Order: sequence, then structure tokens, then C-alpha cells
Amino acid sequence: MTLLRPTPPPRRQPSDQRPQRAADRTKMEDIARLAGVSVSTVSRALAGSPKVTGDTRARIEAAVQLTGYVVNQVAQGLRLQRSRQLLVLLPTIANPFFGEIVQGVDEAAQAAGYGVLVGSTEGNPAREAVLARQLHTGGVDGLILLTGRIPATLEAHVARGQVVAVSETIPGQTLPTVAIDNEAAAVAAVAHLRALGHHHIAHIAGPERNVLTAQRARGWRLGLDGEPLIPPIFGDFTITSGVAAMQRLLVATPCPTAVFCANDEMAIGALKAIRMAGLRVPEDIAVVGFDDISFAAFTDPPLTTIRQPRRAFGHAAVAALLHGAPPTRLAFELIIRASTGLNLKG
Repeated sequence: MTLLRPTPPPRRQPSDQRPQRAADRTKMEDIARLAGVSVSTVSRALAGSPKVTGDTRARIEAAVQLTGYVVNQVAQGLRLQRSRQLLVLLPTIANPFFGEIVQGVDEAAQAAGYGVLVGSTEGNPAREAVLARQLHTGGVDGLILLTGRIPATLEAHVARGQVVAVSETIPGQTLPTVAIDNEAAAVAAVAHLRALGHHHIAHIAGPERNVLTAQRARGWRLGLDGEPLIPPIFGDFTITSGVAAMQRLLVATPCPTAVFCANDEMAIGALKAIRMAGLRVPEDIAVVGFDDISFAAFTDPPLTTIRQPRRAFGHAAVAALLHGAPPTRLAFELIIRASTGLNLKG
């Protein structure tokens, strides 16, 4: 897995390239002899051809282990006119939510003989377009989008099944998408709070005009089922914005007894703001997050949240790119911890 950065112009191949190819040929002949097949069959098997199956593939894999042969992915890519690289575009490498998705992508890609490049766009459309150009030039074979939008120049690649969206659907596009039902997850979070007796349930939302923001806010409203609404406060998915949003809610009328946050980082910010105000969680205000990032179980108190199957997102995205899998909706889970422990009905 590699963080994609600008690269210098290509250099001439070293003079020992030809002997290396000869060595590769010798190794493949050894594998063919041990497996009892032709060199061309070995080559097809190492390239992942579906024509080599069953006992033949098993014998070749055993011979590869015996010889210690390592596939030269660069040379193989040149022969097949493929790079055997996938590119993941994400908004920022600073948000821990994306790390486990990329880990899942890397696991599935490696198992299929692919490498992974990671490009952080920092929300800059121009940078997204530059990084996505790798798909035009053949530098990568497929693109996994965690940015919630797609450069217009990639429409032809979408039609060829070379682009997959993860976590966030992209309006106006029909590309395969791997996600949960964000609206239903928000309904489940609010239902949990209502079951505890809360009526004034506020919402710290994500950025306006963001697809996830709209889906989770809609679920919050549905979950309230006609209960009086405290207007949502918009943040930007960061801890700092969660602090600021919660501070505004603390002086609202009515003051909420619970708050549902559109992600865990903003929920962590809300916890801090509540403590700074001299209040307690959950005795004074209950807090629910979204994502179940690694820090959520270690906040004070531990955070109730919606768990997204992030590693499975990565696995499913690679399957969609390499095998043409259809759009995938994965299951979410409500993880109940101490930040919502107060039962007001008691």
C-alpha cells in the first residue's frame, strides 16, 4: 500500500533487466517441471487466469512455494497491459474512519495479486482530477472513491466498471456502491435514545450538501416520529466542530437531554463540551456517535455509536472492481456503551 505522490520522470531500465528475465524464465521452467505442466500454463496461473483451476492450480501453487518464486508484478502488468494497481481516493488521511477501509482494500487486493495506491484529496476537486488521471494513463486498473463525488472525466471508466464508490453514494451516478443504510442506522440510534425516555434529542450533523449528512439527518427526523425538533447544528466531521456545535446546543431552548452526532469525532467533541460546561454524560445529556472508530470504546464515558463494517467495505469494493459484483449494502450495528446509560423512564 502506497500513498500516491508526484513521481519523477521514468528512468532507463538497469542493464541487468535481461538477466533477470532469464532468471524468471528458469524459475518458471522449474515450477512447470515440478507441477507437470507447460511453462505457458504456469504463466497463466500466476496471472490469475480462470482457465487454470482445480488440481492443476494447486500443483502450481505448491511448486511456487517449493521454489520460492516471487511474481514480478511490473513485468506481468506489461505483458497483460494492466498495472495490477488499484487507487483509493479519500478526503483526508487524518480521519481514522478511512484507515480500516483502506486496510480491507489492501487485504483483498493483495490476495488477488494487486497493489494499492492511496491518494488524499483534502476536499480539493482539482487534486481529485489530477489523481484520478492515473486511470486514464493506465497507471491503475481501478478506482475506489471515498470522496462522495467523481471527476467528470471518468464517465467512460464508470461505464467499463473501473470505478466503485464506498460509504457514500454519488448523486446522478449508477456506479457500484458499497455502503450501509445510513437513514435506517440513524433511526436506530434515535430509537435507542427514545427507549431510554429522551424527548429532546438534538442532532449534530455533518457538512451541509453532503449526502451522508442528508441521509443521517433524515433518519434522525424519522426516528423522532413527530417529537418536537431542536434544529440541527452543522459541523464538518471534526472534533473541533463537535465542540462548537455542542456549545451552541447547551444554550438552546429547550436544552437537549440527548444528542445524536453524525460521526464519532463530532461526538467526542460533544463529550468534551459537556464536561467543560460542568455537566455529566449520560446523567445530564446522553450522546450517540456514528462509525465506531477505534477511539469510541475508550472515550470517557465510552461512546454508544453505530458500527460500520469498514474492513468489509474494503473487501467488497475490491470484489466489485475485479469481479463485477453489484452494489452492496452491508449491515450496521448499534453498539451500546455508557454514554447513553441513563434510563429516564425509571
